[in-house]
Amino acid sequence: MNIVRRTLHWGPLLALFIIFTISAMSIICDMMWWPVSAPGGTINLIVYVMWLYLTLYNFFCAMGIGPGHVPYGWKPDDPKDIKYLQFCKVCQGYKSPRSHHCRKCNRCVMKMDHHCPWINNCCGHMNHARFTYFLFFAPLGCIHSLCILIPSLYHAMNRPYYFYYGDGTEPVINLDVWSFLIGIFSVGLAVGVIVAVGGLGFLQLKSILKNETGIESWIIEKAYYIDRTVEEGEFVYPYYLGMWRNLRQVFTWSGYPVSDGFTWDVKEGCNQYTLTIEQMRQKEDKKDRSIEYTIIEDYSGRWCPITKGCRVICCPPFTDEPRIKLNIGDRLLVTRWKKHWLYGDKILDKQQKDLGVSRLRGWFPRRCAVEFVNNGCSYPDLTKLKQRAEKKKLS
Repeated sequence: MNIVRRTLHWGPLLALFIIFTISAMSIICDMMWWPVSAPGGTINLIVYVMWLYLTLYNFFCAMGIGPGHVPYGWKPDDPKDIKYLQFCKVCQGYKSPRSHHCRKCNRCVMKMDHHCPWINNCCGHMNHARFTYFLFFAPLGCIHSLCILIPSLYHAMNRPYYFYYGDGTEPVINLDVWSFLIGIFSVGLAVGVIVAVGGLGFLQLKSILKNETGIESWIIEKAYYIDRTVEEGEFVYPYYLGMWRNLRQVFTWSGYPVSDGFTWDVKEGCNQYTLTIEQMRQKEDKKDRSIEYTIIEDYSGRWCPITKGCRVICCPPFTDEPRIKLNIGDRLLVTRWKKHWLYGDKILDKQQKDLGVSRLRGWFPRRCAVEFVNNGCSYPDLTKLKQRAEKKKLS
């Protein structure tokens, strides 16, 4: 039932539409171009159906198996290790090493790489291999599709010529106008899959060879720019074990990854918490650099706030991170900024905390806020702004 619910989402439905459109058109053309009555045609069709089966099988496995989630309320066996871990307020438990909280799944995900809309699930520890297989077999199937579709469309387009001047051995491809247009559309889809999915597959294989996720790559990159004392020493990424061993951590004969999702093989000289300690330090540095802002204009949280000006609409942050609804007088700790947008955590009032709200964060237009200066807002009078906003609503 869970996989059915996950499938009923725009991502998997669009992915399945693309797969079945390309496959159906390829099989129809293949039956005319190279019929199964010929031995070669039978083998060709079997190979093509094999690509389709492997693509769909790994697609649904990646979706259904899922990445593996840290249990609610989890904590390490040794209470002394708690100081090395981050606490998740949503899951009410500690994050195991290499896990991160996904705001879309609303769970802490083991070895989270990213949330993939095409499978409507996270790519992580348990389904990383299946997801990579899907990214491998889908482009292979599309390459085979192009080998069928392009010659078939060529013969269909030149059918009158072959009818009058051919020697009778050419395949007869009968396609009406709509079928021909669908064939061209299928060729475009197949090329798109080869480029986009093949490119993503290359990136996934690269991350597996390095034994690091997309999130961990960002942590590593920042780690090399941090000034360290002699006592702290240089940061060493603990999970790189060599390319061949890294591959065997993910791709196994049993189909299950090597780790249990809580403990990991690490380099000599490192421990289970080397990376989490570094991540916690970076978050503390980020917190220290944060700047407090006060909201002076209401913001609805819409992705295209027309009332905030053309520059705000035309220069949005290119990310799927949320936008946050704000009212005059709200305060936020801003940690990231673009030219016309700011990203921050809302400072919750007592009422919101009593309602169980743990965290509110997101992007909002820069023009809606001013920096908090000397324990007071740099804007002259927030009360007048609120009164003016109320009058606008009434009018």
